[in-house]
Amino acid sequence: MRPVPRPVLCLRNLLLPLAALLLAARPTLAQPARAVRLRWDVAPAAAADPAVRATLRRLKLPATAPDSLAALAAVRDVVLGLRADAWLTASADSLRWPTPDTVRVALHLGPRLRWATVRATDDVPDGLLARAGFRERLLRGHPLRPAELARLQQAILRECEDHGYPFAQVRLDSVRWLGAPGAAPDSLPDRLSAVLRLERGPLLVLDSVLVEGKTTISRGFLTRYLQLFPGQPYSQARVAGAVRLLKQLPYLQSTGAPRIRFADERARITFFLADRRASQFDGIVGVLPVNNPAPGARRVQVTGEVNLALRNIKGGGKSLTLNWRRADANATALDAGYAHPGLLGSPLELLASFNLLRQANQFVTTRPRLEFAYPTARRGRVSFFAEYRSSRLLSDSTFRLLTRLPPNLDFRYPTYGLTYALNALDDPFFPRRGWNLAFTGAAGNKTILRNPDVPEELYATVRPRTTQLTGAVRVERFTRTGRASTLFTRLRGEGLYNADRLFENDLYRLGGLATLRGFDEWQFFVSSYAVLTAEYRVFTGDDAYVFLFADQAYYRRDRTPPASAARPTDWPGGAGLGLTFSTGAGVFQFVCAVGRSAGQTPSLTRGKIHFGITGRF
Repeated sequence: MRPVPRPVLCLRNLLLPLAALLLAARPTLAQPARAVRLRWDVAPAAAADPAVRATLRRLKLPATAPDSLAALAAVRDVVLGLRADAWLTASADSLRWPTPDTVRVALHLGPRLRWATVRATDDVPDGLLARAGFRERLLRGHPLRPAELARLQQAILRECEDHGYPFAQVRLDSVRWLGAPGAAPDSLPDRLSAVLRLERGPLLVLDSVLVEGKTTISRGFLTRYLQLFPGQPYSQARVAGAVRLLKQLPYLQSTGAPRIRFADERARITFFLADRRASQFDGIVGVLPVNNPAPGARRVQVTGEVNLALRNIKGGGKSLTLNWRRADANATALDAGYAHPGLLGSPLELLASFNLLRQANQFVTTRPRLEFAYPTARRGRVSFFAEYRSSRLLSDSTFRLLTRLPPNLDFRYPTYGLTYALNALDDPFFPRRGWNLAFTGAAGNKTILRNPDVPEELYATVRPRTTQLTGAVRVERFTRTGRASTLFTRLRGEGLYNADRLFENDLYRLGGLATLRGFDEWQFFVSSYAVLTAEYRVFTGDDAYVFLFADQAYYRRDRTPPASAARPTDWPGGAGLGLTFSTGAGVFQFVCAVGRSAGQTPSLTRGKIHFGITGRF
């Protein structure tokens, strides 16, 4: 026999395994899955039981499955569903395949188990069980559902964790199976008797609250704000609430989950925090064309706004805000506010504010306000406020020549009201998702004051004292639509109600960058309004984005006496685009908008341009 050369052997040894691998990897035609019919067999005695029929109707026994594996999964789900509804001994006794596409399932249910008695040991406080929802008389004769038992045990453990016992354990002890009263001796037991035993462990109290990280926040302020005082029983709910409360502070950010250490029956909580640049100074300039300017008058007018906000002053959480705005050549507003959290060691926050509005040659309105706010553990905030609004007409020599009341009158209007706010945004400055809600209601008695320059007989038709109501709502929603995009929607509205008298210096100012873009600042004087906003933002960085927006508003103008030149209702709207990005000096914002209303047609020549810069420190 002629020997095979060695190079040929080597090549053959290399090619044969490769050919076998290629043949094994060759694709084969997939066999289509065959649908399987399920036939369920239940014992006649069990099928006649109304409770069994109700449970099977609720489970909706499947008649078909896509394949055999899905059929087995359906059988498993049915058995688990039966056990969850107190048929704890339920099982699939047999599965027969009379044909390749049919399976017959023999269901065994057994007795439906119920509680005979569930008694708590004497060392378990009744108040703790009541708060957890445990009622022995309500469980007696009730079906034994494992999920309900687990929820009861979890509720008891939560109560223990929130009252100083984070290492508590709860279990059932002395479990006994009992037959139904009057049942035959050889019948299967269908009732369970047990003892609820609770081992609370040691009582733990709070030792201290510590802060780690680059922050100037005062530990004393943090203790008062979070209401975590040394010596009080440890509460897991309070710790979880403290995490939510910290998210409401714009000048702090959490850099990690809090660390809790237990030693010598005391708990020490460490929060990892870092300061965030939240104080700001910004200014916005508006360049607005003047509609139908007089001969020789300016064709554009410049408006402006300056904001100063100092937050977390000296690490104590205090803040000071100042806002100055010039809407046009005749209207100027000034707002100042101060917030003092942790008032007298309590969770209350004291807020004081002052507002001044001056309409040149017409009136001056001042509005001081005092407010007490209580932050809740779930990002909410409830506040009560008292406000005193006073408006005075500026002297005018023509008042004595009037034959009817002027559009503005002197008045004073003390009000008392409530506000509820909820801030659930993921970021206080550049949110991507979350909610922001605020609801306000107030009431008071308005008193008309007689102006000595206005003829006295003109006041004969004016009621000197009336009841006036105010309300406001703001609902904001940020919905993430992509990796770098967010849809911002907002509904904002205010209403002023007085059945007898509303004058021009009562009304709200609508229009401009803050309320309705595409219009002059404070273009509409209204008694009630609602503005719906939709804004699509595409982020190009953590603090930079471009956006498209549309505003749609509705307003009413209920004023006495009515102004012939002003429409009582209208549906103005605006649309435009803008961008926001960071610079070395701060965050720059540019907005261009076009408005449409009954007295204004959309036109690029009448578009409004706003730009400004916000510096945070």
